[in-house]
Amino acid sequence: MHDGGAEENSTGSDEPSTGALARLRKHWLLTSAVALALLATATTVPIVLADSGEDAPCQEIPASTRALAKNPAAATRALDPGEDLSRYDAVRELLIHENPCGDGGKALGQVVDAATRATGLGKPHTLAQARAAYAVVAAFDDDAVPRGAAPGVARVLAEYVVDANRFLSPDRDAYTPAVDAVGAAPDDTGWTTYGRFLAPHEAHADFECTEPYSDVRADPESLVGELAKDPEAFAILYDAERAYFAYYLERLTGDGADPDYRPGKEKDGSPKPTTTWADIDLEHLTDRIGSLMNHRARYARDGTIPDLAAFDEAVRRHTRGAYQAATRQVSSRPVMGDIAERPVSGPLSGDLTDGRHQLFTVLDAWAKARQVPTERAAQLRQLIDDRYVRALWLTSY
Repeated sequence: MHDGGAEENSTGSDEPSTGALARLRKHWLLTSAVALALLATATTVPIVLADSGEDAPCQEIPASTRALAKNPAAATRALDPGEDLSRYDAVRELLIHENPCGDGGKALGQVVDAATRATGLGKPHTLAQARAAYAVVAAFDDDAVPRGAAPGVARVLAEYVVDANRFLSPDRDAYTPAVDAVGAAPDDTGWTTYGRFLAPHEAHADFECTEPYSDVRADPESLVGELAKDPEAFAILYDAERAYFAYYLERLTGDGADPDYRPGKEKDGSPKPTTTWADIDLEHLTDRIGSLMNHRARYARDGTIPDLAAFDEAVRRHTRGAYQAATRQVSSRPVMGDIAERPVSGPLSGDLTDGRHQLFTVLDAWAKARQVPTERAAQLRQLIDDRYVRALWLTSY
């Protein structure tokens, strides 16, 4: 095996060949030139090394970047793209590395988690944290998530599960990557485009934001497709969606309606339905779980997941447990970071990868405990069934 020293010449002598000497001389001159350039500019750049585990050169993650994982406030400042996205290119440069050396990918995942996570249980996201979450999703919109970084990036989407679930498509009417609590507050009918049951003092990432004349896009759905290749990231995302499902149901009325929504009346004087946005939100939530299973099946077919049984075993190992809705209506409006961190209700039962079964188990128990009218319970069951099958078989990325 070649060990990086001089090649043995054709005569079998221990002396290096003329060609080898030329290559060594060229390598020495190049190294000297790079060293002199660095001294002259006094800049710090990532060092490109040959990683023994990869054919392509790897990029060493600077110590200054790694340090951000232990300093959340500094990490937020580093990843905040600004209200006008003027710092987005700098954020992308910090995050995007095709092949980080060693545990560099894991370090990057820890940095994005630190930058976007609320400072503690019950603490709302700040505008800067929400903007950083937007920048993270946008940075990995067109670039692969580095090896080892997927769990950390998945935690960003779990931390902003409400915002990620409301994403439909880029919206030219959304001009900032995040809005404060005032901008996200419900109108006089109790409706807001930023979701239901929002904490009153929390900023929200607006993944639908697009800047005029800019190609910056933040697509959580596309990113989920990339993250789903990693079993730990898959489990984090699946846990967050199932936790959000239980959280959402327990805040509905006994008729399965949004208690805060007061839509008024139709033109003929009849009351408008109060279940419209609850139904839409539950459809979107079901779409996300169905899409996760869609990615799993597709990656098993194309060989991205070479051993499906081993992948599923790893997912279950990283899964926290089951999430059941409370048996009474809950009126609290917790911050987003607490949703995915809610305590589990107990161990999982049944096939974890049968997302429809997992949803029905929670829905049926909630409907029975809350004595939801039979017709409404059946309507919700059909809604979830339709959307899950649609997402599982028709979603294409």
